[in-house]
Amino acid sequence: MDLHLNGKAAIVIASSQGLGKAIATQLAMEGVNVMLSSRNSEKLESTKQEIESVAKGRVSYASCDITNVDDIKALVAKTKEEFGKIDILINNAGGPPGGGFDQFEDADWQKAFELNLLSYVRIIREVLPDLKEEGGRIINIASSSIKMPIPGLILSNTFRMGIVGLAKSLAEELAPYNILVNTVAPGRIATDRVAFLDQLKADKVGKTREEVEVESKQNIPLGRYGKPEEFAKVVTFLASDASSYVTGSSLLVDGGMVKSI
Repeated sequence: MDLHLNGKAAIVIASSQGLGKAIATQLAMEGVNVMLSSRNSEKLESTKQEIESVAKGRVSYASCDITNVDDIKALVAKTKEEFGKIDILINNAGGPPGGGFDQFEDADWQKAFELNLLSYVRIIREVLPDLKEEGGRIINIASSSIKMPIPGLILSNTFRMGIVGLAKSLAEELAPYNILVNTVAPGRIATDRVAFLDQLKADKVGKTREEVEVESKQNIPLGRYGKPEEFAKVVTFLASDASSYVTGSSLLVDGGMVKSI
């Protein structure tokens, strides 16, 4: 299947590692010109070189703190300067700290809001003028907690749900411009973030991380953690012309872990 992605231009947020890096790699392999971003310039340079070895499209990067409005504006401006346009926005952000309700003060809630929800709002606002010209894709990365809250992650549970409401609302507002807006929710994908969460749980219950991982896999019908590239292929499909009648959807990529309908 030809995904008709060759020559498209994409911004991938938080793409120096983990799921963002996997998505950027897959898009570049399909011929997309990809703008990487994160706060760590050294990691971005290393990731750029790694992706360029398999890319059919161009790869560039811009250091960006997505909680900083000026950084966001500079990222969008650099993308337009280098690629001439923006067709695809992949919103992504690291998760907030784990913990229960009593562990967090207002400052913690504010920081999580700005990182995991307001950052998405701000960068969507910046790219909309370009996307409205010829249509495009906005894909918001969330978490399986949009279907089933994860114990001990109240900050993430709260603001990931906000992403769904944002995407569903925008899907209707932006449909006349042929801008498709979807949410993709990873389950247990083998990334550093999931390893961190497994260790967090292990420390809490007095087990090893390996024991926690074995228990987690028992709750996944496919019996394993997903691979970052498996998740990235789903996102790439939604970024492509093959998904031209899909908008306002929330798609789980979790190996069947979440049992709700």
